[in-house]
Order: sequence, then structure tokens, then C-alpha cells
Amino acid sequence: MKRAVISASRVVLPNAILQEGYVLVEEGIIRETGTGTKPPADHTLDFPGQILVPGFIDLHVHGADGADFMDGTVEAFATACRAHLRHGTTGLLTTSTAGSTGEITAFLKTCGELTGKLKLGQARVLGAHLYGPYFQSAAKGCHPGSGIVPPVPSQYFEFLKYADIIRTASVAPELPGAEKFVKDCLARGIHCNAGHSHAEFSQVRQAVEWGVRHVDHLFCAMSDRAKLRQTQTYPMRGGLLEATLFFDQLTTEVIADGKHLSDELLALACKIKSPEKLAIVTDSNRAMDQPDGEYWFGKTGTGTLIQKRDGVGVMPDGLSLASGVMGMDQGVRIMARASGLPLEEVIQMATLTPARIAGVEKNFGSIAVGKVGDFTVLDSHLEVRTVIQSGQVAFTKAGAVS
Repeated sequence: MKRAVISASRVVLPNAILQEGYVLVEEGIIRETGTGTKPPADHTLDFPGQILVPGFIDLHVHGADGADFMDGTVEAFATACRAHLRHGTTGLLTTSTAGSTGEITAFLKTCGELTGKLKLGQARVLGAHLYGPYFQSAAKGCHPGSGIVPPVPSQYFEFLKYADIIRTASVAPELPGAEKFVKDCLARGIHCNAGHSHAEFSQVRQAVEWGVRHVDHLFCAMSDRAKLRQTQTYPMRGGLLEATLFFDQLTTEVIADGKHLSDELLALACKIKSPEKLAIVTDSNRAMDQPDGEYWFGKTGTGTLIQKRDGVGVMPDGLSLASGVMGMDQGVRIMARASGLPLEEVIQMATLTPARIAGVEKNFGSIAVGKVGDFTVLDSHLEVRTVIQSGQVAFTKAGAVS
């Protein structure tokens, strides 16, 4: 398809909404946006009464539909990426879990084989998020404890052989070796996150000085005043939570599935960090789009057994959460409800902001001339109706295209 015109009742641009707007895509790239008379094209897609937004970008996602990226196979990647596309995600960072050096290397190898290659009907693999094993063991969450270690060059240089496809890497800043790990990552163009950490405020300040610029899943698996007070009565100290809210240099993300965080906490995050510095993520595991039951978080057989119930992942004892099981579309709907923000600002948290955090905003994340023509079409209830990749329909529900 050389030239396609895609029109909708509303077209969400970075700072505006076109009423009865259109987008011209040529050879997969956006060439024009506007209203009124449409330019000539080889093909036209009309979505009356619907909303055209950029395809969603997910920074933090482990799997879906029975597959986990740590399974390390092309088939597992394809299964998960197909599932996320159905929920409006056109690009994602495949996210690892704590595991052995060999397991993580296999994950990175497969990610490298698929990064940058369009498979119509599958979310694009935009790169990898190296997530674990460099966590604080007391804040490991549902990650397998046997894989949790401090960053040691003899191990992480095996991972940094894949620096060209690792977009982001997470570390608990309080761990020995964290500073060198961050600096070695930054030297190779890898963005660094703080996560699964019990760092004190002062340690986060140091991490910001090293170059850490993002914090994984705000409010989850992180230190705060209450946790730190359990080991020291006075003075009360801030942790990673308070530092994330304080430092303007830090972006962050929220799991907006309605289970991890209340609407009030989502609204608080929006108010303090703003849509320019806050991304919606799914943190979804292989149980997404699967029935309730028992699943492996991480590689089958060596990860952690968790349960899917009541729309979320939980540990077997039912007392703590174990990642998400919903798609980005659900996150958008919940954030719209919780924040009360204008639609374009809610959409930004699922598109342009995560694209910037991942360093892919030149080509993805907004409807703008020169970017790739990846779009999600939503109805008035923000339900996904159609997904378009490079100007071609990749997924559609019955009756969604006219």
C-alpha cells in the first residue's frame, strides 16, 4: 500500500485534537495531517465516530497469552506480541525477569533477532528492558530469589554485548557495584532505571547524579518513609518513592490496571509528575488473555509460580501482587477515569511519553509528519476497534472499518 488516507471523527495529535481529521501515510510514514478535503490515495480507511490515536508503547511488559519473553523463543515472543497488539500496543520493550546468565542471554539473543522487524499483526519489538537480576532481595517482588544478585562486571558485560538492543536497564541504586553498572550502561547508550529498591533518598540523589533518569512502577516494590522507619526510629527518612516524586530529572511509570493502585494514587502521580514524565505500563505476565489459574512468572520451570485471580497476578498466599494481567487499553481507560485529564494528555502517557523514555520518539509515539504510521483506533468508550501498522490494518473487530 503506497498511499493511504486514514480518517476519523477525532485525530489525537501531540498537543491538539483534529475534529473530522485525516492522516496521509505513504510507504508506511506519516506525510500529512489535516482536516477538510483529503489528498488522493491508493486506499482510504474511514472511522466515523471513532478516535485515531498513536499506537500504544509499553515500556514494561513480560508476556501474554501463555507466553513469557523469558521463554526465549521466537514463538513465545510472537504469541505475546500478537496479544498486546489486540490491546492497541504497536510497540514494546520486551522485559526480562531475574534469572541465570544463560536465561537472560537467551532472552536478549531472541530480542536482538526480532528488534526493528515489522511482523504485521504483532506489536513491534523496539528493544529490550534489562529488568533484573540487579534488585534488592528484600524488594524482589515475584521475581525468583535465586537470580537476585548485585551487579558484577563479569556477569553484566555478557549482557552488554547486546547493548545495541537494550534500551533500558534497571538496578537498585543501593547495591554495591550499582554506580559502575549505571556508568557502563550509559557509556553504551542504555538508559538506566531505579527499581525493586530499598534505597534511601540520599542514595537516589546519588543515582540521579550518576545519570539514572527513570523509576520502575511507582509505589510498587520500593522504599518509602514507612518501610525505612522499621529500621530506624528517627529522623524519618524518605526512600525511592519520595525521591521519585521530588526529583524533576526522574520520569516514572504506573501500572494502571485498577488493582495495583487506587484511582487516588494514579491521580496523585499525574498531579506531581505530569503526563510529560509519567508513563502507563502493563507489567503484564503470561496470564494476560488467559483464564484464572497458576502460571510461571519468568521462564517456564525456573521462574516463580503465581496465580491469576480477580484481574491481577498474585503470589500463591494471596497476600502480595505478582505483576499485571491486563493490556494497555485497560490502563488508558482507568487512567482517564482516575485522572480526569483531557484525552490527549491521557493518550500521551501511553504513547509519546513512553517513547521518549525508551529513546524511540524520533519514529514512534505521536501522530506527526515523518513518524511511522502506527495507530490505534478507539471508540467513544476507549475500547480498541482497529490497530494499524505502517498504514496497514493489522487487527480489527467486526464492523470497525468502513
